[in-house]
Amino acid sequence: MRIRVEGKPGGVRVRMNFEQYRNRWLAVRIMLGVLSAIGLITGLWAVLAPRSWYESFPGFGMHWVSVDGPFNQHLVSDVGGFFLGLAAISLFALWRGGPALAQASGLGWLVFSVPHLIYHAAHKPADIGSVSYTLSLISVFALFALGLACLLVPPRGPHVPDPEPIDFHFPRRAPRRN
Repeated sequence: MRIRVEGKPGGVRVRMNFEQYRNRWLAVRIMLGVLSAIGLITGLWAVLAPRSWYESFPGFGMHWVSVDGPFNQHLVSDVGGFFLGLAAISLFALWRGGPALAQASGLGWLVFSVPHLIYHAAHKPADIGSVSYTLSLISVFALFALGLACLLVPPRGPHVPDPEPIDFHFPRRAPRRN
């Protein structure tokens, strides 16, 4: 909570702001936005251009999927649909707000990212370079961390609006009589 005291003629005005609540919601909204973008970009790419996604994901000259086995359009399309589903849940949580929706989105990303992280940590394809492999682990861990944060960071309980300012008036002194 933040308390501000403002001077005004004949007294002071005291304002209280519940910034922690707003700051936590800002953090949650940013995380949901990042997860939504990841889900939309990855999902749309895999669904609309499965061969391209398979051969060049994540882009930037790296190839994280094609080094791990032959192309399977069914599997790539399912992965794309899965990412789109997580993006939809995250976008809905972002749009509607509320701790339960943010936590449901975070839980969905956790359910996905834990086995995904375990697989990538335990399995390094022979044809992937060390830098690319390290970046892939960081990206998978980021999904885990963002999902966990969406589960833990939303403020608990109902939002309490900032109270109305309180005005304190100083008594006027009577003029001195000689």
